[in-house]
Amino acid sequence: MNFIDLAKARFSTRKFTAQPVEDEKLAQILEAGKLAPTAKNQQPQKIYVIRSQEKLDRLNQLTHCIYGAGTVLLVAYDDDLDWDNPMEEQVSSGEVDAAIVATHMMLEATELGLGSVWVGWFPPTETAKALGLPANIKPVMLMPLGYTADTFQPSPMHSQYREASAIVTEL
Repeated sequence: MNFIDLAKARFSTRKFTAQPVEDEKLAQILEAGKLAPTAKNQQPQKIYVIRSQEKLDRLNQLTHCIYGAGTVLLVAYDDDLDWDNPMEEQVSSGEVDAAIVATHMMLEATELGLGSVWVGWFPPTETAKALGLPANIKPVMLMPLGYTADTFQPSPMHSQYREASAIVTEL
């Protein structure tokens, strides 16, 4: 599959089967995250694999957006490792780096026949505390991961795109 077809094939899965994600597929997804570019190659990303029922229950108490997935990736960054832009205060790469890593993993999941969804509807600080993460680890997103239920269909908005002229401007 070429990249554009892969990008078109990916959609937000909001209903998963009980079939677990195979360790080999999870390893490939994590490898895709490891290979993602980061600012100055500082690699501040931190990926937590959440599979235990206890931790999944904690997440389900914090957000309704786990959708029955048996595997959830929490993508975060280490605030001690992200790149700080020397040209402007308060500008650093952590969130952007984590987003690039997450995107690589979502596309790899799609290529492997798995569904995923980008979840931002959760309280990052409270989630970090509930999972016992150190203060320097900043959660960016949750990624429920697994096999898409046969009865689930992508949102009708999935294939609606703004015109290029509305998003691209040549200067």
